[in-house]
Amino acid sequence: MKSRPANSSAQQPLLRLMQYGRAYRGQLWQAASCSVLNQVFDLAPPVLIGLAVDVIVQQQNSFISQFGIADVRTQFVILAVLTVIIWILESAFEYAYARLWRNLAQKIQHHLRLDAYAHLQQLEQEYFEARSTGGLLAILNDDINQLERFLDRGANEVIQVSITVLLVGLGFFWIAPSVTWMAILPMPFILWGSVAFQKLLAPRYAEVRERVSQLNSRLSNNLGGIVTIKSFVTEAYEVERLRQDSEAYRQSNHRAIALSAAFVPLIRMIILAGFTALLVYGGLEAISGRMSVGVYSSLTVMIQRLLWPLTRLGETLDQYQRAMASTNRVMTLLDTPIEIHSGRVRLGTIYMPETNLPVLAVRGEIDLKNVCFSYRDRLPVLQDLSLHIPAGKTTAIVGATGSGKSTLVKLLLRLYDIQSGSIKLDGVELRDLKLDDLRRAIGWVSQDVFLFHGSVLENIVYGSPSAELAEAVEAAKLAEAHEFIESLPQGYDTIVGERGQKLSGGQRQRLAIARAILKNPPILILDEATSAVDNETEAAIQRSLDHITQNRTTIAIAHRLSTIRNADRIYVMEQGQLVEQGTHETLLNQQGIYAGLWQVQLGLR
Repeated sequence: MKSRPANSSAQQPLLRLMQYGRAYRGQLWQAASCSVLNQVFDLAPPVLIGLAVDVIVQQQNSFISQFGIADVRTQFVILAVLTVIIWILESAFEYAYARLWRNLAQKIQHHLRLDAYAHLQQLEQEYFEARSTGGLLAILNDDINQLERFLDRGANEVIQVSITVLLVGLGFFWIAPSVTWMAILPMPFILWGSVAFQKLLAPRYAEVRERVSQLNSRLSNNLGGIVTIKSFVTEAYEVERLRQDSEAYRQSNHRAIALSAAFVPLIRMIILAGFTALLVYGGLEAISGRMSVGVYSSLTVMIQRLLWPLTRLGETLDQYQRAMASTNRVMTLLDTPIEIHSGRVRLGTIYMPETNLPVLAVRGEIDLKNVCFSYRDRLPVLQDLSLHIPAGKTTAIVGATGSGKSTLVKLLLRLYDIQSGSIKLDGVELRDLKLDDLRRAIGWVSQDVFLFHGSVLENIVYGSPSAELAEAVEAAKLAEAHEFIESLPQGYDTIVGERGQKLSGGQRQRLAIARAILKNPPILILDEATSAVDNETEAAIQRSLDHITQNRTTIAIAHRLSTIRNADRIYVMEQGQLVEQGTHETLLNQQGIYAGLWQVQLGLR
C-alpha cells in the first residue's frame, strides 16, 4: 500500500469518501436508481386522489374522459388498476433500494476497515507509542460504523428529498403555475437553514468523535490493567475517572443535540407559511372556478409531500455530520504517511528497487557501523555504535537498563530506522532489503511475551501456519514446553486467554520460544528470553538453546549473565555506546564493567 499525502482529507471528507467509493459505482447507481423510482411511484397517489376527485365532480367531463373513457365506473376501475400497479412497484423498489443501500454500506464498511487496518499495520512503531489503543479502536470500529449508518439510511434520504423537490416542483408548474410560488417560496429559507446548521454542527460533532475516542482509550487501558487496579484497590478512583470521560462525551453530545434538535421545529414554521398560503389561496381559486377541485385536492396533498419530507433533513443532516466527522478521522488515518518502506527513500518520493534476500539464502552476518539513533524529542539512545555479529555464532549484548540493548533489536527488525550510520545483513543495507525478507529471517523472543487469544497450538504455529502438529510438538519439546502443555485441560487445544493470561509468565515465555523455534529463522534474537522462569526451568531452556543455536546467528540480550557466559562474543553497552567486548573469560580478566556486573550477580558486591 502506498502512502497518501498527509491531511488531504481534513478539508473535504465527503469528496474523499466519494473517491473511495468509486469501486462501488455500479451498485451505487443501482441503489440510487431504485431510490428515485421508489420516490416517483410514492408521489403518484396524490395525483390519483386528484383524478378520483375530478371523476366525482366532473364525471363524464373528467380528465380521464379525454382519453375516450366516458363511463364513470370504468374510470374508477382504471384508477384502481393504476393504484395497485403503483403500490406494487413502489413496494418492490423500496425493497430493492433498502437491500442495495444496506449491502453497499456493509461492503464499504468492510473494505474501509480492512484498508484502514492494513495501513495501520504498516506504520512505524513510533506511531503506536504516541497513540492509545482505545483511540485507534474507536476509529476502526465506531467511526467506520458511524459511516455505515449514514450510507444505510441518510444517502437514500438525500436522494429522495431531492427527487421530491424536483418532481413536485415541476408538477406545480405544469398543473397550477399561478400558485407554484407558494410551494417554492419556503425552499430558499430551508436550504439556507440547512447549510447554516451544517456549518454550526460540524465542529460539535468533531468534538463528539474526539470524546468517544478518549472514552474508548480509558476503557481499553483499564480493562488491560484490571489486575493492577484490583491490587491497588483503585476501583472507585477508576470509576470516577471513567465518569469524567463519559460525562465529557455526554456533554459534547448534549451541545450537538441542542443545536440539531432545533432544526426541525424551525423548518416546520417555514413550511407552515407555504402550506397555509396554498390552502387559503388555492381554495379561493377553486371556489371561483379558476382551478378545478381535483387539481386543488392534488396540490394540497402534493405540497405536503414536497415540504414535510424536508423536516427529515434535520435527522439526515445529523447523520451526515456524524458521518463526516468520522470519515475525517478515518481518512486522516489512511493519509498518515508510511515512514518505513522496503527500499531506501530517494528524493523524498522515489524508492529504490527492493533487494530480495530469501530466508534460505541468509547467512546471518550483521554489521553495524557508526549507528546513531534517538526517539523523537529525546536524547540519543545509540551514539556512533559499531559492532560485528558473525554468521552462525552466538553474540551476547549486555548492559544496564537504558543502555540501548532492546533499541538495537528494534533497529535490526526495522521497527525504527536509524538516523545515521549503516546496518547491513550479509553485506546489504537493511533499508534496501525487502521488509518481509528481513523479518522472515529473524526470530524474536521478547521479554514482554505476547500471546494471542486462541489455543496453545495456534500460538505455537503463529508465523508458520503450514506447520504440522508433529512439528509444533517437536518445537515445544525443544523449548521445554511440551510437558506442561500436556498437563493442561485440553492439551494443545487449551485456550490461553487474552495475552495468554491463563498461563504463568514462564509458560508464556516457553511458548514464545517454541514459536520462534518452529519458525526456524537463520537469525534468532533472545531478548531476556529466560527472564520469567525459575532456575530449574532456565537450566532446561538453556540446554535447549545450546542445541538450537548451533550454526545459527544468535543475538542474546541478557541481564542474567549466567545465560550468556558461553557466547562466542559478548558486547557490553553503556549509555548507547560500546565499552567492552570479548569472551566471558576475557571480560572478567579486564576487571571492567562486565566483571563488576558478574560480581554483583554472584553476590560478591
